Amino acid sequence: MIRIAGFALTALLSLALILPTLSFNHNQILAFGISKAEEKKRAQNAATAFREIMGAPDQAVPQELLDRSYCVAVFPSVKKGGFIVGGQYGKGLISCRRPGGSWGAPAFFTIGGGSFGLQIGGQAVDLVLLIMNKEGVEGLLQDKFEIGAGAGASAGPVGRNTHVSTDILLKSSIVSYSRSRGLFAGLELKGAVIMQDNTANREIYGRDISAKEIIVEGKVRTPGEVEPFIKVLRTFSPKGINK
Repeated sequence: MIRIAGFALTALLSLALILPTLSFNHNQILAFGISKAEEKKRAQNAATAFREIMGAPDQAVPQELLDRSYCVAVFPSVKKGGFIVGGQYGKGLISCRRPGGSWGAPAFFTIGGGSFGLQIGGQAVDLVLLIMNKEGVEGLLQDKFEIGAGAGASAGPVGRNTHVSTDILLKSSIVSYSRSRGLFAGLELKGAVIMQDNTANREIYGRDISAKEIIVEGKVRTPGEVEPFIKVLRTFSPKGINK
């Protein structure tokens, strides 16, 4: 009888130790699901912002510039504040072209800091960046990439059929735009810092994976959660221009 009671007590103690672990794992799963849903929503918001921008021919990114770009970044609803005191902070996606000009799976990045807040005030803005050459792509793969530090950056011209100057094509690694209250314009982003969002990439791709593996080496296919972003890029620039 004493032996049975001892076994029962041991079992209860073991269960007491296991239950918190099970609860923790359950919470982890829930957090993972919520975060993945947030990243899916962010991809949808980026796709919507880019579609609306390109849907207004007189205020769109010039078609020639878009077709010549190596990569496109969209950061929807960048806001003042966040953990960068007095600065701006946002999260977005970047997709780069594969050989042949098609768009590859996107990687998540964050953008923050810089002096562009003086130009956008306290409004939330959508930011669009075109990465125009290999130097710009290599910059993105750094742990912390400051726009304008090394790689040339400039505010972009506006209008679907606008002629793109040779200076922009030859000297700019990154061409940037903003949209606020329906107004779309070129925006100087010098000093803004772009960083890989490793947490978001892990949530969407299900494993630890670097931005280089995603957007340069093309080691993964585009998950369904972020397909809307690739679809809208494909709609407005299906192949690109051979360089």
